[in-house]
Amino acid sequence: MKFKICENYKIWFGISSAIIIIGLIVAIASGLNFGIDFTGGTMMQFDMGREFNVEEIQEVLAPYELDADVIHAGSENHEVIIKTKVNLSNAERIEIFDSAKEAFGIEDSAFGQTEQFGPTIGDEIKEKALISILLASIGMLMYVTFRFEYKFGVSAIIALMHDVLIVMAIYSIFRIPVNSSVIAAILTIVGYSINDTIVVFDRLRENIKYINKKSHFEVSDISIRQTLIRSLNTSLTTLLVIGSLYVLGVESIKEFALPLLAGVITGTYSSIFIASPVWAIWKNRESKKHSYKAA
Repeated sequence: MKFKICENYKIWFGISSAIIIIGLIVAIASGLNFGIDFTGGTMMQFDMGREFNVEEIQEVLAPYELDADVIHAGSENHEVIIKTKVNLSNAERIEIFDSAKEAFGIEDSAFGQTEQFGPTIGDEIKEKALISILLASIGMLMYVTFRFEYKFGVSAIIALMHDVLIVMAIYSIFRIPVNSSVIAAILTIVGYSINDTIVVFDRLRENIKYINKKSHFEVSDISIRQTLIRSLNTSLTTLLVIGSLYVLGVESIKEFALPLLAGVITGTYSSIFIASPVWAIWKNRESKKHSYKAA
């Protein structure tokens, strides 16, 4: 007996709704854990003169309770960038550098640049990100409507919004810092997710022409099964690459790779368990409505 994906849509919708609602509750109660790009703070950069581990720097910073992000920099990863939400005075920054100088034996000339900035850049990033997602959604809706039909387009956009909300819910629940890399990753996810959805919809459109005696749920299930291996292979290949970046990359790369990992998994899930069921429900209700009118 073949597993019915679309007819069990209440299960998939329930799982997604639960994650989004929990994330929303946590976000309302505690707020998102915005990084320095959104909250403002202080950035310092030192030349360590050698390779180093992030843990070494964190040990030196521990007494100051900065909750700082430590990032490798420079062509040979000999430089360190320290980002903290705390607004440090010039004297405090010099004190931190003196602690690093004493711990690692670096010279006074190793003190590179330092910068203190407010949250205005974060407001600008958030505004432009929302505009970008809105414009991308409108463009995708127009494209899918032109290639397929309006119901396919709306279903695809619902799946995209689902992906964004799920990723943000994960960041909210696990208190993962949200920074500019996350925004860039979400915009990438929006572009990636629509690809799998269009593949399923393309097969669904072809099957509608030749399968006339089955319900929209059954046609959707057939289309999903026919494209399932292709979707899984594409996603697994992508996950292997992004997973390698996350495991082997430096902190700045990990900040970008983590939301991509969550987004690829969520995008594959929504293409199968969200987009097609939404279309099938819509078409099924439309068919029933026409049947009632005919009767």
